[in-house]
Amino acid sequence: MTYDVLVLGAGPAGYVCAIRCAQFGLKVACVERQYVGGVCLNVGCIPSKALISAGKTFKKIKEAELMGIQVAEPKLDVKKLVAWKEGIVGKLTSGVAGLLKSHKIDVFDGAARVLGRDKVEVTGKDGTAKTLVAKNVVVAVGSTPIEIPGFAFDGKQVWSSTDALAPKSLPKRMLVIGGGYIGLELGLVYHNLGTAIRVVEFMDRVLPGMESDLSKEMGRFLKKKGIPVHLGAKAKGYRVGPDGLRVDVDVADKTETFECDVVLSTVGRRPSGKGIGLEEVGVQFDARGFIAVDPSRRTNVPGIWAIGDCAGQPMLAHKGSHEGLVAAAAIAGKPGAVFDPACIPAVIFTDPEIASVGLSADEAKAKGFEPREGRFPFGASGRALSINEPDGWVKVVADARTDKVLGVHMIGPEVTELIAEAALAIELGATAGDLAATIHAHPTLPEAMMEAAESVHEMAVHVFQRPKH
Repeated sequence: MTYDVLVLGAGPAGYVCAIRCAQFGLKVACVERQYVGGVCLNVGCIPSKALISAGKTFKKIKEAELMGIQVAEPKLDVKKLVAWKEGIVGKLTSGVAGLLKSHKIDVFDGAARVLGRDKVEVTGKDGTAKTLVAKNVVVAVGSTPIEIPGFAFDGKQVWSSTDALAPKSLPKRMLVIGGGYIGLELGLVYHNLGTAIRVVEFMDRVLPGMESDLSKEMGRFLKKKGIPVHLGAKAKGYRVGPDGLRVDVDVADKTETFECDVVLSTVGRRPSGKGIGLEEVGVQFDARGFIAVDPSRRTNVPGIWAIGDCAGQPMLAHKGSHEGLVAAAAIAGKPGAVFDPACIPAVIFTDPEIASVGLSADEAKAKGFEPREGRFPFGASGRALSINEPDGWVKVVADARTDKVLGVHMIGPEVTELIAEAALAIELGATAGDLAATIHAHPTLPEAMMEAAESVHEMAVHVFQRPKH
């Protein structure tokens, strides 16, 4: 059992790397301890987006009367919803398994432990172990949800994000610990389905890692929806009361108690690279527990590589997949195989959606640019109005000296799709003038990108701008 490449983990980083290595003619094996497709396909990106879609559909049905469409009060069959979601997951994971098989990649079920720079022991669920030998070992073991003191996951009273994707029934009240993207995505699913949610966030704003205007705008939308949000707050613990759970939260120098039926704890994820033998063979980690890698995703130990969540921020599936392609090319000896993207888009499937790529104005200024911003509201978009989603805006950040697009930040309808145009513009070094001069089909949502680019030069047509320069 000797291979050119042995990939540890069959998530979006690992399986992509394995397939690309096989396409280069290398003999490849992949070890997966839980499920092909990893967290993303099974209990992350895909199933959460399925539930988000269901929640938005449920909400749209209830709002249909605004368009003159009269329908009976919608009812939710939770069992059917979960079954539909699992059907989508099944199709995608079986598709990935089929691709691995078609590329003649050997897949081993079990837990991997690195014994040396070229040896890995795989222990199956039945306890039997086998040793695999490979010229190259690619570590793509992902990340796991963080548990906080007093809120150990039990799947009943305290849910992880995984538990929230397979409810047995719909809770009436939910307290969400963590106002980041996972907490708000899942919290808003349940809000749209009829659950009363409350958000507790330790930082001074929701979505603390996002561009500040996007964070502020989401805070306003949450208030508009009637969702209580407690900032600068710390959840201390809970106890079972006569009417559900009683959660103690430190807010503004005092302890408040909130009642709920379930707690959803989503305070982030931690990399999973430690504890599988890498330390023993000398692989270096950074202070936050990520495996240290070079631009080609090599570790300091020859023949051992790392990609995906375990190899550094941002912990995003599309970043991991791209790293997988880079590592495969480097292993195969292809020239120019380095991870050097001009930008990595971030998307959040809240309601409304959020998308961001490149620099904020503050970040651009700190890097020595002279940022100029242009903004266009979806309230002035005929397409957004026609689909009854007028909230939000598109903002383009460009350099005043060169007009080069530095960043694009959006909140509103379908912005998770619109951000691809912005990422391409930054990757190609396009200017705001290039975006403005590109004819966009009418009536469509992407017109907002064109108008925001025009707004950089104070020349937007469909909103009035008082000249600033």
